[in-house]
Amino acid sequence: MSKIKVFKIKGEFITLGQFLKEETYVGSGGQAKCFLAETPVILNGQKENRRGKKLHVGDEVEVQGQIYKFE
Repeated sequence: MSKIKVFKIKGEFITLGQFLKEETYVGSGGQAKCFLAETPVILNGQKENRRGKKLHVGDEVEVQGQIYKFE
């Protein structure tokens, strides 16, 4: 079981694409689109592949076995 990492949101929300860039999974929005097409990302228990999806406080995302809790 992986350790849960806390990700602090600055503002009301962050998009999935911005989050992937901040956590260095991708380098650009274009790369985020390809990454999400090839890599399963789980948002609150559901598969999510929209880079523009808004992530809010309380959401939980799993990427490549790492779980992030948004605060």
